[in-house]
Amino acid sequence: QVQLVESGVGLVQAGGSLRSSCAASRSILCIDVIVWYRQAPGKQRELVATITCGGSSTNYAEFLQGRFTISRDNANNTVYLQMNSLKPEDTAVYYCNLARGSVEYWGQGTQVTVSS
Repeated sequence: QVQLVESGVGLVQAGGSLRSSCAASRSILCIDVIVWYRQAPGKQRELVATITCGGSSTNYAEFLQGRFTISRDNANNTVYLQMNSLKPEDTAVYYCNLARGSVEYWGQGTQVTVSS
């Protein structure tokens, strides 16, 4: 069992930056794939970014247009999502997800609000 705890709740103005963290209660293994999702009010959850072992492979949703960066610190069992040039439409609850084989773990989510 792995518990994930997100942090980085924030209220920022459009154009600002915020970094969210996802800390795992146990060691993040090289086989783990970490994914950040987000869900805005009244919308379906959508994938934001993924990262594989050692950060060797990352993928991002096209709508981000290079504004976000996902990274992982395996030594500290933490994954980060750096969000730059934030827009009001980025307002959502952000969730981290750890996939270990066929098992998935979810964090409780962290609220990001971007004001115009």
